[in-house]
Amino acid sequence: MSILKIYLRVLALLAPEKWLAITLAVANLALAGVFFLEPWLFGRVVDALTAQGHRDAWRYIGWWAGVGFAGVVASVLVSLYSDRLAHRRRLAVITQFFEHSIALPLSFHGQHHTGRLLRIMHSGSSNLFQIWLNFFRDHLTTLLSIIVMIPLALKMNWKLALLMIGLMTSFAVFNAIAVRRTHKAQGEVEELHHEISERVGDVFGNVMVVQSFSRVSAEVAEIRNMVRKVLTAQYPVLRGWAWLSVANRAMSTITIVAMFALGAQLNGKGEVTVGAIVTFVGFSMQLIGRLEQFAGFISSLFFQTHSLRDFFAVLDTQEVLQEKPGAPDLPPNVRGEVEFHDISFGYEVSHPALRHLDFRVPAGATAAIVGPTGAGKTTALSLLYRAYDPSAGRITIDGIDIRDVSLHSLREHIAVVFQDPGLFYRSIADNLRIGKPDATEAEIEAAAIAAEAHHFVVVKPEGYATLVAERGRSLSGGERQRLSIARAMLKDSPILILDEATSALDNATEARIQRALGALTKGRTTFVIAHRLTTVRNADVILVLKDGQLVEKGRYDELVRLGGLFAELDRGGKFVPDAVVEEADIELTG
Repeated sequence: MSILKIYLRVLALLAPEKWLAITLAVANLALAGVFFLEPWLFGRVVDALTAQGHRDAWRYIGWWAGVGFAGVVASVLVSLYSDRLAHRRRLAVITQFFEHSIALPLSFHGQHHTGRLLRIMHSGSSNLFQIWLNFFRDHLTTLLSIIVMIPLALKMNWKLALLMIGLMTSFAVFNAIAVRRTHKAQGEVEELHHEISERVGDVFGNVMVVQSFSRVSAEVAEIRNMVRKVLTAQYPVLRGWAWLSVANRAMSTITIVAMFALGAQLNGKGEVTVGAIVTFVGFSMQLIGRLEQFAGFISSLFFQTHSLRDFFAVLDTQEVLQEKPGAPDLPPNVRGEVEFHDISFGYEVSHPALRHLDFRVPAGATAAIVGPTGAGKTTALSLLYRAYDPSAGRITIDGIDIRDVSLHSLREHIAVVFQDPGLFYRSIADNLRIGKPDATEAEIEAAAIAAEAHHFVVVKPEGYATLVAERGRSLSGGERQRLSIARAMLKDSPILILDEATSALDNATEARIQRALGALTKGRTTFVIAHRLTTVRNADVILVLKDGQLVEKGRYDELVRLGGLFAELDRGGKFVPDAVVEEADIELTG
C-alpha cells in the first residue's frame, strides 16, 4: 500500500462524521483565502503609501484587519472541532481494532504475540490521531493555499511565479528521493520495534520464571542489545531526512534571494511595482512556510506508514468463521444431542489433525474422550463451539447444523472448563460473572460453594471483590481451576466441555470437585477429556482417538474386552486412580 493510498484510507475513516469534516474543510478554505489575501493586501498597502496621497492605504489596511479577524474565527473553529473529532475517531478505531482482532481465529492469535498486537493498536491509533489533527490544522490549508497562490502568481508576473514553481518542484523531488531511499530501512526499524514489544511482553508475562532462573540481567541485556540494533538501523534513515531538511532550507534561501534579484531587475525595467515585489516575496515566504510544513508532514507520514500499514493489515484480516447473514439463534429449549458427521480438519491443509470423525452423543449423556497425546481430543471439542470450522463434514446440535445458527447463541449454550483456567485481571466476582453477566451475589456464592471455591475466597481480605492478578498468578493452580469450574456452573448451559478440568487439583480437592461435577453434569450433554478411572468407567460412551481418527467407541467394559487401544491404555496405567477424600478432609468440610 503506497503512502498516498494509506493517507486516503486514513481520511476515509472520518466518514462516520463526514458533515463535520466537510464543515472543517470549508473553514480551511477560508484560512487558505486569508493566507492568500494577506500578502496581496500587504503589497497594495505598500503601493498606496508610495503613491500621491494615502487615501487607498487606509482602505486596504481596513480590509487587512477584517481578513485577519475572519482568519482568527476560522482558526478557532478548526482548532476546537478538529481536536474533538480526532479524539472521538481515535477512540472509535481503537474499539474497532479491538472488536475485530478479538474475533479473529485462534490461529491468527497463535501467530501474533500479544505485545505486537498491543503496539500495533496503540501506535496505529496515535498516528491516525496525529494525521487527522494535522490534516485539518495544516495539511488542507497548505494544499488549498498552494492551489490558489500559484495561478494568481502566474497572472501577476509569470517570471517571478516560475521561481515559486521551481521551489515547489525541488521540494517534491527531494522528498521523493528521501522516501525511496529510506523506506525499506524504516520497515526494518518497525519490525525491530515489534520484536522488542514481543520480548518485553514475554518477560512481563513470565516474571516468576525470569526471576527464579536468575534471568533478570540476561533479559535486560537482550533488550539493550535489541535497542542498539534499532538505533543502528534508525540512524541512516534519520541522516537521510536531515539532509533533506538541509536541501529544502537551501532551496528556500536561494529562491528568496533570486526573487529579490529578479524583482529588482524587473522593477528597473518598469515591469513590476515595489508592491508587487513585496507581494511575491510575501507569497514566497508563505509558500516556504507551507512547503516546510508539508515536508514535515511527508516526513512524519513516512515514519508512520509502516505502523499504519500493520494497523490496516490486522483490520483487513478476514474472519475465518463466517456467520450467515441473519442466522437465527439456537432454540431456547436445546436438549443437547450432538453429532459429528464425517468431520475432517487440519490447522494446515497438508497435515490433517482430524480425519472422518463420525459419532453421536445423545442428549444428557456423558462422553469421555481418550487417546494418546496429540490424538486430536482438544481439537475435536474446539470444533463444537466453533473455535474453528471443519474442512469437511458437519456438526449438529439437536439436528441443527451449528454453522446455520448465530455464533453467539451457539456459544451461549456451551460451557467450557479449560485446562488453562484463563482468569482475567479483575475481581473474583467479575471473573465468575464471565459465565453469567447478570448473576446475583447469591448465585455467585452458590456456584463457588458447589465448586469447592467459597471457603478460600471468603478468607481473602476483600472476599469476592479481591483482585485476581494477571492470568491468575495470585492464586494457586487448584484455586484457579476451581474458579474456572464455578464460572462454568454459573453459566448453566445444556452442553458442557471439560478439558482436563481437574488436572491442577490436589487429591482431596479433586475428589470433592468430582462430586460437584457429578451434580453439574446431570441432565447435560457432557464431553470430558478424561484422565480419571471413575470418569471413563461412568461415561455413557467412550470415544478413543488416535492420530485424529476415531478408532474405538463403546462403554468401559466393552472396550476392555475388545483388547484394542483403550485396553492397552488401561493396562498401561494411563488413567489416574480415583481421588479419595481423607477422613480429616470430610470432618473439616463438615
